[in-house]
Amino acid sequence: MITGFLIRALDRRITIAIGIILAIALLVPASNLLLPADSAFRIPTYIMSMLGKYLSYAILALALDLVWGYCGILSLGHAAFFALGGYAMGMYLMRQIGTRGVYGHPVLPDFMVFLNWKELPWFWQGFDMFWFAMVMVLVVPGVLAFVFGWFAFRSRVNGVYLSIITQAMTYALLLAFFRNDMGFGGNNGLTDFKDILGFSVQSDGTRAVLFAMTAIMLALSLVIASGIVNSKFGKVLVGVRDAESRVRFLGFRVENIKLFTFVVSAMMAGVAGALFVPQVGIINPGEFSPANSIEVVVWTAVGGRGTLIGPIIGAVLVNGGKSYFTGAFPEFWLFALGGLFIAVTLFFPKGIVGSIQHYFAGRREKQLVAAKENAKSAGNDHAVAAAQQAAE
Repeated sequence: MITGFLIRALDRRITIAIGIILAIALLVPASNLLLPADSAFRIPTYIMSMLGKYLSYAILALALDLVWGYCGILSLGHAAFFALGGYAMGMYLMRQIGTRGVYGHPVLPDFMVFLNWKELPWFWQGFDMFWFAMVMVLVVPGVLAFVFGWFAFRSRVNGVYLSIITQAMTYALLLAFFRNDMGFGGNNGLTDFKDILGFSVQSDGTRAVLFAMTAIMLALSLVIASGIVNSKFGKVLVGVRDAESRVRFLGFRVENIKLFTFVVSAMMAGVAGALFVPQVGIINPGEFSPANSIEVVVWTAVGGRGTLIGPIIGAVLVNGGKSYFTGAFPEFWLFALGGLFIAVTLFFPKGIVGSIQHYFAGRREKQLVAAKENAKSAGNDHAVAAAQQAAE
């Protein structure tokens, strides 16, 4: 079963992409740790952490592509799943601080001592254990997606209405997490992390491992997404995207198909958030912002939705551009982002990867037609049959 899944997932294009990602997972940390500080080829730690952040965004964009590009669900609330995974990781990191906090309390995080909390809330129990926190990284976004999807998809909410309520969901969570009495740090969020699995989060070695793990998880997420979309289930998934009523008429439970895909996507986004937090050093309610979800849509559209690889490229390129523009021209960044989305929508609706694939597919079709015509004019029946078979 697993072998068949991998065979379907690892086509030539995906295999090349995974090879590149794994090479990056090896070469970037090696450059940082092994080369001397004055080497022109050494990647500084802050650059490595920034690239790790981009890769976690790439996982988030890939998660959105799974539901938007292949199932037709335009979610404007994927930042919520990303942030929930980040908070699960942040809670674990806060429990590791112990007496090294500002107030020196062995159990309560500093913000709880400041707000005069007397005991640790029940929902913080267990987060002192890494395995429990990692389970929550998957379970919390997955449960939220399941409950939300259960009601939304069975009510047959589609199109722009579904997009609006996903955005309302993440905005409601934004307002809730801003409250100090929620027990998640309020406006300041969770920060001042010290250790992860006993290793300092500030050390070069730890940051190199975090970068490598983010790249490996991106490769694994790509394998999972590719395996899903290239399976029989994936064919039905595309059918739901293109002609939902027909798929329903054929006897498929469309709501279950959407629900499964939505939950898998949400869990993938939660993993992205968990990898994001220790590399940036903070998680706060701003990650729930609806604007963040819209940015993920931009990354996916720029790279090419429905391509799997495109959103990864889009996330890295757009965030690289954001880092440059916010430093060089901070007042123009939002205009540049909006202009980029409009330009892609009008002139490159298939995105970068989608446009490249469309170009080569058209070129290959023209070559096959030309070969067929040449074979006909030469009266070579075998060549005509071969060209016809290649075209099919």
